[in-house]
Amino acid sequence: MSSPAETDLYPAVKAFLEGQGYDVKAEVRGCDVVAIRGDEPPVIVELKLSFGLALVLQGVDRLALTDRVYLAVIRPRGRRARRAPVHRRDVRDLCRRLGLGLLTVEPGRGAAGVEVIVDPTPYRPRRRRASLTRLLGEHARRIGDPNRGGMTRTPIVTAYRQEALRCAILIGRGGRASLKALRETGLVPNASRILQRDVYGWFRRLERATYGLTERARRDLGRFAAPNGLPDAGAGATIQS
Repeated sequence: MSSPAETDLYPAVKAFLEGQGYDVKAEVRGCDVVAIRGDEPPVIVELKLSFGLALVLQGVDRLALTDRVYLAVIRPRGRRARRAPVHRRDVRDLCRRLGLGLLTVEPGRGAAGVEVIVDPTPYRPRRRRASLTRLLGEHARRIGDPNRGGMTRTPIVTAYRQEALRCAILIGRGGRASLKALRETGLVPNASRILQRDVYGWFRRLERATYGLTERARRDLGRFAAPNGLPDAGAGATIQS
């Protein structure tokens, strides 16, 4: 069996559009498929064997002519079909954001071989208020700029980690500290939650409401000693445990 060509997609796409009352013609002024119905804006379809950047760029270029642009690719089959780009949510979201439609085509089945994955509509994003609140809160609470954009193999210094580091630094100055003493410094507002959750394995409970540091904490304090890595824990702050 010979490999499919882009032209194999055309008969099915043509039949699909003609079934909706369009007058369909191929290769019109550089567009793979142009469909006209009365006084409506034209529908343009760009054909490719698979989804990729070249097809997306082609579709975006066609948006200068009409808001009704579809990208059409061969419908993936077999074990890898579910992992194919056209079935990925982020790919569908990308098409929606760009205002592009997306079709999958099974050649040889006529109009029945065309499936609409996404219709082209103007994208109106819904703001995720909870996510936005967390984003702004993290930016506001984080002290300085302790990370480098693009880093992947280094732990990110978040505002929470900075507060845990302040807690560890204060405890380390005296070897131990009570929860009350940490609160009284005013430097660790969430000391109780940080010590009880102990996300990083830095704190050990010595007695009720009194904590010391683990060996892991001492190692990690050195690890985050690079510029901007350790937050200001109050140079003059002392702990009375």
